Amino acid sequence: MSVEVKVPAVGESISSGVVSVWHKKSGEQVSAGDPLFTLETDKVSTEINADADGVLQTLVAEGAEVKIGDVVATIEEGKADGAETKAKPPEKKTETAKAGPQKEPVLSPSARRIVTEEKLDPQEIRGSGKGGRVMKSDALSAAQNRAPEPPTEKAKGDHAEEKPAAAQPESGRFTRKKMSPLRRKIAAQLVMAQHTAAILTTFNECDMTAVQELRAKSQDAFTKKNGLKLGFMSFFIKATVEALKAVPSINSRIEGEDSIQNHYYDIGVAVGTERGLVVPVVRDADKKSFAELERDIANFAMKAREGKMKIEDLQGGVFTISNGGVYGSLLSTPILNPPQSGILGMHTIQKRPVAINGEVAIRPMMYLALSYDHRAVDGKEAVTFLITVKEAIEDPNKLALDF
Repeated sequence: MSVEVKVPAVGESISSGVVSVWHKKSGEQVSAGDPLFTLETDKVSTEINADADGVLQTLVAEGAEVKIGDVVATIEEGKADGAETKAKPPEKKTETAKAGPQKEPVLSPSARRIVTEEKLDPQEIRGSGKGGRVMKSDALSAAQNRAPEPPTEKAKGDHAEEKPAAAQPESGRFTRKKMSPLRRKIAAQLVMAQHTAAILTTFNECDMTAVQELRAKSQDAFTKKNGLKLGFMSFFIKATVEALKAVPSINSRIEGEDSIQNHYYDIGVAVGTERGLVVPVVRDADKKSFAELERDIANFAMKAREGKMKIEDLQGGVFTISNGGVYGSLLSTPILNPPQSGILGMHTIQKRPVAINGEVAIRPMMYLALSYDHRAVDGKEAVTFLITVKEAIEDPNKLALDF
């Protein structure tokens, strides 16, 4: 008896995806709950797990585009050949013992993908994670430090065949590969935003001194009480909520000839992944404490790294915050996340000379950028919004501090 492995529905608007990587090979023994493959769609990447025990037989190759409901593999009842080791004759058993049993290393999802794509031997990778778990950095390091494959005997003796191989443009001067569904979706969204909205950006800067001092003062107690660190993003989410309340037009969207005013505060937080940018949404940010906001942000970051973001995590935001400062960006103009009417860009904190009470002082400063849809938001409203954020950050006591 065999069980079909079908591509499951992962969202109402998703009809297809790509089998980006098989975590189990054809002919390998699997158990119910084991991750079989990663399905990459234009919105999220999801690990698909086995529903039964048995031997996996894959029907499509990595990189194949599949539709929801397609059968991509089967799981046959029984055990794989390698699982019958104990029943083998004594002489073979001795040989196996002589070589010494090797425990299969534990790989993180991102490391497993790199191992598969780079065709690495997981037994040769030393894990730096808890219990020897192989992390993404371990796999990347192994791929970079891998010794080049020795030339074959044919290549050594046949110089005529070396020249065409070296002359192939795709193996030398450039590499061509198909864009992932997520990257294609990102590209389409960005172009659509530029074509459909009247995007304008206004800038300001804020002094981070007060937030830095408050964060340093409260960090130990906050960490001890909540089990996680107090970051800057929770302050900016709180400040953004206050600014949206002060300037309701930015908490709106245009649909056709209608303007829809939102009366809730679900804030998207842009997260960079190796596959592209995703924007998970912090629900009801106005009702959450600093600890709850930081926990949501940490959970989303973990999901993004491990490719476990769900479609519902990305839907329904009214405003987006993007932090290019974590990559060192000093100033940028963020692009709207349709159909939202505004996006706040945070940037790197840099010590600069500023005038304070008629005197020059060195302060940790951050440039802020607000891109907005000029069809829905006037310039005065955009400037008012950004100044409200600036004032809340420079005087965090204006926020509802609960730590």
